Amino acid sequence: MKKTDNVKKTDRTNKADRFKGLKKFLKIVGLILGSVLLIVLLFFGYINLPVKEVSTKAVIGTTFSLRYAQDIGLDWRQAYVAMLDDLKIRYIRLPVYWDKVETADGQYDFADLDWQLDQANQRGAKIILAFGQKTPRWPECFIPQWVGSDDAKRKADLLAFEKTILERYKNNHSEIIRWQVENEPFLDFGVCPPIDPALVDSEVAQTKALDSSRPIMLTDGGEATLWIEPAKRSDIFGTTMYREVISPRFGYWRYPWGPNFFKAKQLFVRIFAHQKNVVVIELQGEPWIQGWTTSAPVETQLFSMNATILADNVAFAKKTGMKEVYIWGVEWWYWMKTQQNNPTLWEQAKNIVQANASSN
Repeated sequence: MKKTDNVKKTDRTNKADRFKGLKKFLKIVGLILGSVLLIVLLFFGYINLPVKEVSTKAVIGTTFSLRYAQDIGLDWRQAYVAMLDDLKIRYIRLPVYWDKVETADGQYDFADLDWQLDQANQRGAKIILAFGQKTPRWPECFIPQWVGSDDAKRKADLLAFEKTILERYKNNHSEIIRWQVENEPFLDFGVCPPIDPALVDSEVAQTKALDSSRPIMLTDGGEATLWIEPAKRSDIFGTTMYREVISPRFGYWRYPWGPNFFKAKQLFVRIFAHQKNVVVIELQGEPWIQGWTTSAPVETQLFSMNATILADNVAFAKKTGMKEVYIWGVEWWYWMKTQQNNPTLWEQAKNIVQANASSN
């Protein structure tokens, strides 16, 4: 046999071996991709399985923002009292707006916050006090102008502010049942400084050191995050729950899953963050539209949120198994009732609170 024939034979053998190796590699890749696809399909199927209507009652609460009430032209005190006395809501999350409370370095105005807490206390209402540089309502972060642009100074000033809040309210305020440290601190949303886990850790540590008698809550977005970071740092974890959103590219977008999606995420943080206490801290109860809500035509607002959708969202939240549901939008319901002569959402909210009242 010629030497060239041996070379050709060896070359053919090498090519065959390479081809077999490539086939084996592609087969492994195919198996991996197929397995991943199967898992995705099974998960998607699970999160869209029908869930029976829940007859058990849940704690129904809300977030009240004096800032937003003022922004939409309401007498915020009147709206707050109506929420307490007409809706009879007894579980309320109150944001502490840094720029409104510490009006200058070391100068504080507690009048509005004290009044809200006193009104709640008189009626036996329970308060989640939310403080930090990031608190509910747009633009999310409310850092006073006097803080300036120095990053280290901002952090030191923030911790000093929170220490003042905690020392003022930790005693003789039984209406406060838990502290919320920041609002969605691991979600990149709003006009805010960059996400800073070390700062959050310092805030949590200080809160625990100053008051170990109350649990600490951290929160996160419900749909596009894994919850791990805030869940592992908190005694109670709060998720948002928005079923329909709007984006410039797709317009109105409804998330394609059912209550089991949130059951799966609860299991996820139970396993990976050792977190068993998960509540709905912000359930969609207000329109999500382009621009400022109350500037849009009322018909547009009611297309996004109305009494029927509100009741359906509460039923959805209860199906997730979470026992506390804080509905977002009480200021807007009151605006619709008093400014637009449309009390349908207000009355629906009243029905929802009454239907769940025996567990509160």
